[in-house]
Amino acid sequence: MRVATPRSRPRAAASAADWLVKLPTTGALDEWRAPDRNLSASWQRLLATLPARPQAFGAELQRRAQQLAQQLRADAITHNVHGTEQSLPWTPELLPMVMEPADWAAIERGVAQRAQLLQLILADVYGRQELLEHALLPPALLFRHPGYLRPLHGFRPLAGQFLHVVAFELARGPDGRWWVTGQRTQCADGLGHVLQHRLITAGLFPEAFEQLRVQHMATTFRKLLQSLRAQAVMAAGDAHPRLALLTPGPDAPGYFEHAYLARYLGLPLVEGGDLTVRGERLYRKMLEGLAPVHGLLRMIGDAQCDPLELDEHQGYYGVPGLLQVLRAGRLALANAPGSGFLESPALSGFLPGIAQALMGQPLLLPTLASWWCGEAAAWEAAQPHLPKLCMRPSFGPDAGALRPEAGRIGDDPDAWTLQERPGRSQALRWREGRLEGVPVGLRVYAVADGTGSWQVLPGGLARVAADADAPLLPGHGSAMDLWVRTDGTVDTFSMLTRRLGVDDILARRGPVASRAAESLYWLGRYTERTEQALRLARAALQRTAGAELPAPVQRALRALLQRAGLLGMSASSPSRAVLRRALLKGLADESNGLGWLLGALSRAAGSLRERLSPEQWGLMRRMGADLRAALQPRDKAAPTTTAVLRALDDLAVQLAAVTGAQSDRMTRDHGWRLLAVGRHVERLVSHATQFGVLLREGALAEAEGNALLLELYDSTITFRARYQRHQDLLALVDLLVLDDNNPRAWTCILRRLRNEVRKLPIATDVADELLAGLPAQGPGLTLQALRGLDDEALRRRLDALAAQLADAGAQLSDDIGKRFFAHVGDPLQKP
Repeated sequence: MRVATPRSRPRAAASAADWLVKLPTTGALDEWRAPDRNLSASWQRLLATLPARPQAFGAELQRRAQQLAQQLRADAITHNVHGTEQSLPWTPELLPMVMEPADWAAIERGVAQRAQLLQLILADVYGRQELLEHALLPPALLFRHPGYLRPLHGFRPLAGQFLHVVAFELARGPDGRWWVTGQRTQCADGLGHVLQHRLITAGLFPEAFEQLRVQHMATTFRKLLQSLRAQAVMAAGDAHPRLALLTPGPDAPGYFEHAYLARYLGLPLVEGGDLTVRGERLYRKMLEGLAPVHGLLRMIGDAQCDPLELDEHQGYYGVPGLLQVLRAGRLALANAPGSGFLESPALSGFLPGIAQALMGQPLLLPTLASWWCGEAAAWEAAQPHLPKLCMRPSFGPDAGALRPEAGRIGDDPDAWTLQERPGRSQALRWREGRLEGVPVGLRVYAVADGTGSWQVLPGGLARVAADADAPLLPGHGSAMDLWVRTDGTVDTFSMLTRRLGVDDILARRGPVASRAAESLYWLGRYTERTEQALRLARAALQRTAGAELPAPVQRALRALLQRAGLLGMSASSPSRAVLRRALLKGLADESNGLGWLLGALSRAAGSLRERLSPEQWGLMRRMGADLRAALQPRDKAAPTTTAVLRALDDLAVQLAAVTGAQSDRMTRDHGWRLLAVGRHVERLVSHATQFGVLLREGALAEAEGNALLLELYDSTITFRARYQRHQDLLALVDLLVLDDNNPRAWTCILRRLRNEVRKLPIATDVADELLAGLPAQGPGLTLQALRGLDDEALRRRLDALAAQLADAGAQLSDDIGKRFFAHVGDPLQKP
């Protein structure tokens, strides 16, 4: 970017002004203009940092727009709903919206007052309920609203603080006044986007950001953290509380911002499944055991917090027993549940009177005129003005600006609120090579500072509206970074620039969470199971397309395919053609078999995005899509056996890349060890079962059965090099059971299992207990012990050992789940 010289800046501003003059004039206030309708001084200074000539000015903005697009593509995991191509809300716009100090001072005072008023309302409705007693708040408006949580009546949070952070929606009318159009009290959604938008725009316009004296936001975020930590100290009873950020999980549209905010604040990111309640205390499930949690910044709705006492249908994201921990005073929760009714538009009409009663002062920021139709007088007064109003639900999620319907309102007046249409000012947007004005509404945040006062975050989001009258719904549209200018000192405190010390380094080597460990364990199992199913499918397809198989081999093959879920229909007929059709149908079935396994593998990887390289994650997503595409009919004709085999060969190459990345590109912590344990548990169970099936069906008495077993064990080349074309069962035992150098042999699998389990964070006696079902040494069999046995005795011995090892592997898997994931019987760490 060419930095404009002082001499060129007036000319640059004039060029930009000429560009902006072409924009159509509307009745809305333009945020980039001064009261005299000329370009504001702030926008003159911002645009003066760009090239002077109009053509170069446009080219430079377009170049920075491309930089923004590249940044979003680089953050593909952040701006797409997890595992899909669906765009996330509030995509960053290139240009910021600039807020002048005087305008911001009025917003700051009004928002802080509003936040304190909402805090007082909560304290009353969950306490003495004087607002109801004095008819300042209609009982129907409170008790019918699902956001009023009756189980919490009488509850008082730590330090009496119900709210820690509140978001307010603002709009500026043609008269220049800012109006409150709504508030978000349940959780602080959007804060992560605020941070990310600031990072992008400050980087794209660094000179303008500095020259305009834009206020930094880090101090307010520190206040939020300090306030939560101060109350967590009360819950912990000591000066070292443990905090976390609670997210619905990777499938939530806002997961990126949750992860971003958690990293910025230095908090671990947890899901409901990571937490458990024991003895009126909250614990986080870690590999090392249960670690206490004393404070949560939550990003889930009120009804999702506790399925035991609230909405059991939404409780998947929450923690059973969480409300009991709150009542016991053992947890600081930001925000406390129960504030959902404050988000109702019906409350707006009652807030002026409530403010006067509770605070003795009028509201500094006006509210949109509202008529709750549950009041007969209000409904009667609003009816003549219906064409100018919008209809919004009083008790449900906001569905947008609905056109009023008198009949619909009359059927249930309490359920509807009529409001003035907000009207919005316009901000500048660069879109498709041109500047345009678009309606915007602000989302700003107030943060409790722990001393009874509120700090307003000097920034936020300027959310782009579809039109000037439309409500801004959660999760829709794009947004601009809000630059708040200051005439005073710019607060340069940063939470990111502190130099790391030894304690910081040690903290970042923290233990592995049980949820991540469980996902890694199943990633290992699903990877191995997919590989086994793929190898079996290829072997079966090749054999059903060739010469007739011996009956024992065909029976064994059918049994293995059924066990793996690879048969899409009944294949009881001995016909190879029937078996082949069933196999081809099963391969295309995503509800079972290989298609389902690829989906399960992708889902397991999906919860481990922070541990996987983009290439590894992308490959695991593509495998299922590539196989589906290859199995699609062409010109209404099913794919040929040759085409399917080619697709399976391609999948084998992709899987080899996945397993290579797991072995060579992942940090070898305890989580990775559980991935390795999962792979070897699956390999032990699968290989032992395969050997047992082939033995019992008599398939290993046939050359084709031996070849099938070697192919399933991926040991054909080694066997031929060592034994040429011998078909002795003892030779198979030597290579596939006893050879400690063959990674597919039982001996090697068991050795790896014992080694990895003993490296996990458990005492030696616990490891011994987990491994008790496995043979103490080797596979429980030696070559010398087989001396003198005939083939029949050898088959019986191997069959029994195969069944024992398959059962032992399954039991080990159950015990690992209980010990590391469910923490059954775990001792509790110090609260």
